[in-house]
Amino acid sequence: MKKYLKILLMALALSIASVPVHQAKAQAGILTVIQQGIKRVIRAVDLKIQRLQNKTIWLQNAQKTLENALSKLKLKEIGEWTEKQKEQYRKYYEELAKVKAMITYYQRIREVAQKQVAMVAEYSRAWALIRSDQNFTVNELNYMEKVYSGILQASIQNIDQITLIIESFALQMSDAKRLQLINDAADKIDNTYDDLRRFNQQNIILSLQRAKTAKEVAAVKKMYGLP
Repeated sequence: MKKYLKILLMALALSIASVPVHQAKAQAGILTVIQQGIKRVIRAVDLKIQRLQNKTIWLQNAQKTLENALSKLKLKEIGEWTEKQKEQYRKYYEELAKVKAMITYYQRIREVAQKQVAMVAEYSRAWALIRSDQNFTVNELNYMEKVYSGILQASIQNIDQITLIIESFALQMSDAKRLQLINDAADKIDNTYDDLRRFNQQNIILSLQRAKTAKEVAAVKKMYGLP
């Protein structure tokens, strides 16, 4: 975040050209890539969860059938229960535990992806307001756009990591390692989101400081939804 703030401070001190049209288009392109990436991630996760839930139902029914059969046996017959039946019951139980763990992982991944959705929404709302704020010069907006572009680029890397985690389920990876990847992705998205919100807050404060009258202050607060 410090590097973002340094860029903004330089913007306030330097006189530069107007915002290039191609730069605005580039930022819009990055946003489109992020939105499409998030949609793919959520679709993939939802499909995985649905399939695992169906498998859970099947395993639960199979396990219940075995339990019912076992409950009907007499004490002597339980002792004579075949090794094949015991092994089958054990496998159902272990597989059910694995599937439930997988569902938990995918639900956690979905939460991480939804945080990315919230971040994009926050960016879109804030940038639209800032661009229409008369308290900022074109030169300043140009540098602000560069900062936002940097934040969006970090978001693309976050999505790439989430995609990598989804693909990791096809690899031989320990639960601990997979959980670490998920938590790392969550931390990165949280940090990026926090950077965005701090940057937005700084811009709002700057706009308020430049408001010359009580009426202008009220107008800025209304624009950004402040009390």
